Amino acid sequence: MYKILIIEDDLTMAQAIQKEMTAWGNEAEYVQDFRNVMKDFAEYDPHLVLLDITLPFYNGYHWCSEIRKVSDVPVIFISSASDNMNIIMAVNMGGDDFIAKPFDLGVLTAKTQALLRRTYDLSGKIPILEHRGAMLNLYDTCLTYEGEKISLTKNEFRILQTLMENKGRLVSRDTLMTKLWETDDYIEENTLTVNIARLRKKLENAGLKEFITTKVGEGYIIEKTAET
Repeated sequence: MYKILIIEDDLTMAQAIQKEMTAWGNEAEYVQDFRNVMKDFAEYDPHLVLLDITLPFYNGYHWCSEIRKVSDVPVIFISSASDNMNIIMAVNMGGDDFIAKPFDLGVLTAKTQALLRRTYDLSGKIPILEHRGAMLNLYDTCLTYEGEKISLTKNEFRILQTLMENKGRLVSRDTLMTKLWETDDYIEENTLTVNIARLRKKLENAGLKEFITTKVGEGYIIEKTAET
């Protein structure tokens, strides 16, 4: 079953597309808060995105560009603005296909299914972990925040991945040490402390202050916020 995210501000159309996609055995959700599209994208972690151009606050080109900073997930533009310039723009911004409105739902489904098959018959889906707008791509071990990529060492990535996978739950030092021991490098006790300090510094420099909380004598935690 594939997950499809619908970014369409016409609620009637979004619901019709959702119904059509689920009828074909897929899972589908549509965005309702157009200020926080990337939050919905990261939390839903879709296999494919259906994206309108004309949207509240920011247009579809903006959101396609933001998606492309963190993911290679297929994007199909669906828009009534189907002149050549908009089609060229959609492709240049990272879109994989363009379907002009009004369209037949059967045609949309056929194109969606074909793109899903082409994409995932050849490669696996790229998972992303998200917290406070920071997105950790588990494929290329890269952290992205506000459009900027933050380079991580192998150990920093393993620590952050473990903490983000357990968001809202305390992770003991022993658990993190075990994660680091999975590498080929010899790990000393103070290696974890040093790596945590360096990771925190990188996060703070990027604007992510107090991203990781220390529980003295217990371990570390990425606290859930009111939005997560």
